[in-house]
Amino acid sequence: MRLTGAGVSPGAGHGPAYILTASVPEPPEDSAHTGDADAEKERALAALRQVADELESRAARLDRPDDPASGATGREGADILRAQALMATDPGLAVGVEALVDEGVAAPRAVFSAFAKYRDVLAGAGGYLGERVADLDDVRDRAIAVLTGHPLPGVPAEPAPPAVPGGAPRPYVLVARDLAPADTALLSRDVVAAFVTERGGPTSHTAILARAMGVPAVVGCDGATAIPPGATVLVDGSSGEVRTDASAEDLARAESLDRARRAARARAAGTRGTRDGHPVPLLANIGGPQDLDAALRHGAEGVGLYRTEFLFLGRRQAPPAEEQERAYRAALAAFPGRSVVVRALDAGADKPLAFLPPPGEEPNPALGERGLRLLRRFRDVLDAQLGALARAAASETAELQVMAPMVATAEEAAWFAGACRARGLRRAGVMVEVPAAALRAASLAAEVDFLSIGTNDLAQYAFAADRELGTLGDLQDPWQPALLDLVRLAAAGAAEAARPCGVCGEAAADPALACVLVGLGVTSLSMAAAALPAVRAGLGEHTLEQCREAAEAARAATGPEQARAAARACLPALGRLGL
Repeated sequence: MRLTGAGVSPGAGHGPAYILTASVPEPPEDSAHTGDADAEKERALAALRQVADELESRAARLDRPDDPASGATGREGADILRAQALMATDPGLAVGVEALVDEGVAAPRAVFSAFAKYRDVLAGAGGYLGERVADLDDVRDRAIAVLTGHPLPGVPAEPAPPAVPGGAPRPYVLVARDLAPADTALLSRDVVAAFVTERGGPTSHTAILARAMGVPAVVGCDGATAIPPGATVLVDGSSGEVRTDASAEDLARAESLDRARRAARARAAGTRGTRDGHPVPLLANIGGPQDLDAALRHGAEGVGLYRTEFLFLGRRQAPPAEEQERAYRAALAAFPGRSVVVRALDAGADKPLAFLPPPGEEPNPALGERGLRLLRRFRDVLDAQLGALARAAASETAELQVMAPMVATAEEAAWFAGACRARGLRRAGVMVEVPAAALRAASLAAEVDFLSIGTNDLAQYAFAADRELGTLGDLQDPWQPALLDLVRLAAAGAAEAARPCGVCGEAAADPALACVLVGLGVTSLSMAAAALPAVRAGLGEHTLEQCREAAEAARAATGPEQARAAARACLPALGRLGL
């Protein structure tokens, strides 16, 4: 078998396949309890508390590196598990469960249905937020398993038996439809050689944890669970190729490349920019204070995207100004003297908020009132956020930059810049997420201090392809030459106005594509923290001219696969480094 998915953690790994296909069944829709609503509510909430306690316990083990069962993901894994524990104890979720039980619904079905509301919000958001659906599903399934006694699918905590008598145990390749952080966060390279999932994307927790572990991973790999159990599988986390027909020579070559990749990451730890000294700040994407430790540990030079919507989602009222101020100040304090880019609330349309009235019927929510369009209608929400940001910045030395989402015109850019300056915020920018903004980037840049390209939405709108539809995944490939053309237009427009232009979409997490983006004129790159070392290594081995050659080769290609191959041909060190 030869399969292809999205490579999200570079390098190559091989071993016997362990196929994880079991799941917790959905409780029947007509499930009803016996009549004691109070007892049924307590049963449901107790199950959620038990799940939260178990997740917290696993997180605590990850905080103890001396624990033999602590795993290799460290703080990244602990933060993810603690975020899941918070999901389990969310007060709004408890209210939803209790209301359903009062209607006669049995505890397992009440838990399932209460999670559905949150799940729909995240799934509709897409991108980084959409990837959190898998985390919600895992918490839900764990609670239902507690309530029903159904066993949860288990991940082996030991390597596979040796291939020959007396041989050494072998790390296995873990293959699943999707993987739960609670299981995979505790694994290590000694146990798992690679991850392969049929679902997920670059910002899924499978991808994030794999990069933290330094384990190759391929996600979105259709048909992966049909791999025969025990078959030797070779996984290329750079190209996305998954093979069961690799020769002994192929496996030996993969091991050599993997050693080279790890050495390159270690060697590049102190480098900045390209080999010939062209500076390229490498920044971290964060969703809140819980992501700061990972950003610092992986050498982030600042924050390129603070997704503030995490503070607002799932609430019946907007978070108090004091709570917002604390969250923003934490990020600023973590990077004294460095840049911290905060995105104003990106909500509306496919990310509705309970405390904002719906805009009315929107036949196509992706084209509706979202981002700045919504903030202009609810100016008090924006003013409160900008005020909290200004107060947080007043006592810190970090350079705060605030940007607006979903900006299409120069008039919108000027309006947002004026709103920021009225609050004393000196640096205002806008995101380039729609083709109109890329086409007229010079006009937008003249009104603000910087541009930042969001590749996920830019691809969605450029190709009229909903990023939540797996059948249109090819059109969401960041290697699409037309998307690279738009990136080039945006970067050139910013340069014409003497403004910087970064990329904060997860496309920057691919070492090869990072070089291409720099070659297109992008001035900074922001990504999940765990991707920073590999990108730093790839950039540090190539000159700016090589990056430019790779960019032009990719743009001249006819499709994403051809663009990737053409670019990598201009970046010879990537293969040598196993990236």
